Amino acid sequence: MDRFERQYILPGFGKEKQKKLKDAKVLVIGAGGLGCPVLLYLAAAGVGTLGIIDGDIVSISNLNRQVLFGEGDVGINKAEAAAHFLKSKYLDLKINCIPEFLSTSNAIKVLSSYDLIIDGTDNFPTRYLVNDACVLLGKPLIFGAIYQNEGQVAIFNADLQKPISYRDVFPDPPKAHEIPNCSETGVLGVLPGIIGAMQATEAIKYLTGYDYPLINKMLIYNLMHHQTYTLELEKNQQGQLLIPKSITEFENIDYALACGAADSILWNEALELLKGKPKAVLVDVRERDELPKLKNFPHLTVPLERIMENDSKLFEGDPLILFCQSGIRSLKACKMLKQKFAGKNIYSVVGGIESPSAPIY
Repeated sequence: MDRFERQYILPGFGKEKQKKLKDAKVLVIGAGGLGCPVLLYLAAAGVGTLGIIDGDIVSISNLNRQVLFGEGDVGINKAEAAAHFLKSKYLDLKINCIPEFLSTSNAIKVLSSYDLIIDGTDNFPTRYLVNDACVLLGKPLIFGAIYQNEGQVAIFNADLQKPISYRDVFPDPPKAHEIPNCSETGVLGVLPGIIGAMQATEAIKYLTGYDYPLINKMLIYNLMHHQTYTLELEKNQQGQLLIPKSITEFENIDYALACGAADSILWNEALELLKGKPKAVLVDVRERDELPKLKNFPHLTVPLERIMENDSKLFEGDPLILFCQSGIRSLKACKMLKQKFAGKNIYSVVGGIESPSAPIY
């Protein structure tokens, strides 16, 4: 008996479908709340090659939902920690670990090697980036998202006769102030576990042809009442027009700016302001335990939820240069502070700590 015996004897599955899993190559983007259960169940099911890409570091606040990690992993890259855990459990898997953030400069190369892409990210710029890259490469994409007590799962770009993408459902990226995430709204750790398990389920069904996966459908799940309903998705002409027409066009898009970064600057511009403006203040609007930290640059830490409190250094600083993990919370903080400090120069750093140019440890 081997570890897949219970799958072999399942009516309609058998060794033929198990071999399809063994031959499959699946890329999981983000080893966070969604990515952890996806990776755990796909590895257990016997997907032969798993790619993990994530440039983030494990923080203590991740541990209520990111179930591949423990307190001993704090400060370690998530892709590396996840790969180490899975390799210690299953010797028959091939794990490709990519300890960096997905960007327009590496997306095409990374995604090209895989049969199926699973989006486990938690921010809109990366979701649109992943979707557009999958459309250009003709890669099926399993989408998952959570908000407070609700989750969504769908399979995009998998029906060759009627390929529907994320932009058919959500053509335009929302503006920065419209984008709450779990650090702002909170989340019970079980919700991303449920949605991630659903994504893994759909991956297994899609790869093996087992029953009917959610192709061109979106399942909505409510944690409070355990209610689910499924939407049939249709093509959206406006959404189709917004997809880049070529790889070159894709690589020239700034997805962070596309999400409403009206007062955004790049890291090199921010550092020049810090050198040239004596009153310039650099402000980290993440929670105090979030990693990684900046290297050799003095800064304040004022979490977004406290940004409107009367901090004397914020009153005195000009310009204020705000950053967070991905550039999303800092954009929201930028808008809030502009209402409070009329006339003050306030900027948000594009890409935040996830930017390849961020001066981190």
